[in-house]
Amino acid sequence: MLKHASRSLALTAGIALLTGCSVGPEYVQPSAPQAAAYKESGPWKKAEPRDDISKGDWYAVFHDRKLNELEAEAQANSQTLRAAVAKVSEARAVARQAEADFFPTLDFSGTGSRQRTSPNNGQLMAQAPGGQSSAHTFNSATVVPFDLSYEVDLWGKVRRGFEASGDQAQASVADYENVLLGLKSDVATNYFAVRTADSQIDVQRRTIKSFQDALNLTNSRFQGGISTQLDVEQAQATLAAAQAQLATLQQSRAQLEHAVAVLLGRPPASFSLPFHPLDTRLPAIPAGLPSDLLERRPDVSAAERRVAAQNAQIGVAIAAYFPVLHLTGQTGFDSGDLGLLFNWESRIWSYGPNIQFPIFEGGQISANVKQQRAAYEENVADYRQQVLVAFQDVEDSLSALRYLSQQSEAENRAFESYKKALELTNVRYTTGFVSYFDVIQAQGLALNAEQLTVQIEGNRIGATVRLIKALGGGWADSLITQPQHGNHVDAPSAAPTVLAPATPPGGTAHF
Repeated sequence: MLKHASRSLALTAGIALLTGCSVGPEYVQPSAPQAAAYKESGPWKKAEPRDDISKGDWYAVFHDRKLNELEAEAQANSQTLRAAVAKVSEARAVARQAEADFFPTLDFSGTGSRQRTSPNNGQLMAQAPGGQSSAHTFNSATVVPFDLSYEVDLWGKVRRGFEASGDQAQASVADYENVLLGLKSDVATNYFAVRTADSQIDVQRRTIKSFQDALNLTNSRFQGGISTQLDVEQAQATLAAAQAQLATLQQSRAQLEHAVAVLLGRPPASFSLPFHPLDTRLPAIPAGLPSDLLERRPDVSAAERRVAAQNAQIGVAIAAYFPVLHLTGQTGFDSGDLGLLFNWESRIWSYGPNIQFPIFEGGQISANVKQQRAAYEENVADYRQQVLVAFQDVEDSLSALRYLSQQSEAENRAFESYKKALELTNVRYTTGFVSYFDVIQAQGLALNAEQLTVQIEGNRIGATVRLIKALGGGWADSLITQPQHGNHVDAPSAAPTVLAPATPPGGTAHF
């Protein structure tokens, strides 16, 4: 027996020496579209995707304490983020299942039976003297086996499968980072939209007050015989229109507030934001080098990891062309007498290889290989497209900030001129040189200009948030120009600590 076992071990060792090869192409990161620089940024340098770079608490650059609190709450309670965390755990569990294929499986099963044979059984009666049998025959059997099975990874099928599942797990981590980055930007975008709406409501309320004062003045002039009934009706209509616009702005604010509540994982009925007009100064965001985008963007990293995973699947498909070798063995005890079951003489054992080789499968294997190669090309194209989208997102945000800045300067000048024109029109109206229609027209132009200046400032903050998201966040704080913040917010000495439940550690999956 020992001689046979030694031969088996030698055979197994020899086979193990052959398991170093893996069929299928080795992964090489596909080339991606490149740019010498952003239109408004510096030179190019080569980069590799980095899905393990922390995206950071970038929203702290706005120095808004309330925003920091909302971001922390969203990361702790967001159901979307919890789902992304669960997907990471799911992908890692799948990778661990693939890792289990590296090891042999050992099974245990025990059976026991006791059987009674009828004394009138024809076979027993034929064997008994006189053709009759009155004996009661009992048969007993108890088997306690251990079964061992191991697939020898001759062609790297198991290794390629584990490689693919590991890359998919890393892609799921990048997906989590992408969800987290999107959550942070959505909270910031909706929060600043609420504050922009507060600024517009504040403008509208002040305008309504001035319209009410104008109506009171017109009524007084009408009572004194200076103005006409037409002037009074026009003043009342202007006031009512402004009040209707205020209700529209308040409705928009309520919907934005509801959106923030959902992002925080709260029912909208249990959440409200205090009224606070916008007074945030824009931080200067470093766009960095184009290659840095590939290192920070989690969606780009996820796309690249899926290319690597699909490349490994090609090797799994090619391995189906080659034989599959299983090493199997069994040992245990077998006895018809339970009392003798574990005696040395009751032992049983067997071992030996089992080989399977595809002879004819109707082209199924080759079709699967073609399918996996086509899927790889699809993933490469998706990766390259994602890089292009990433560059577009940054360029769009940079151009938006540049043109919104120019628009803001021009609109501020226009507002100052409209405001001065309104003052002059009021003076001319009180002295009787113009009609009240001229006052109404001047009021409308001034109001529209002021509302537009507020909206542009909100758009600039929103474009800044989108630029941060497009860049993937996660840059050094020393690169950020600190803004002059409003009086209501103190600059935090350090970014707040934000914890998400079951947050996957780091950005790279380990198994």
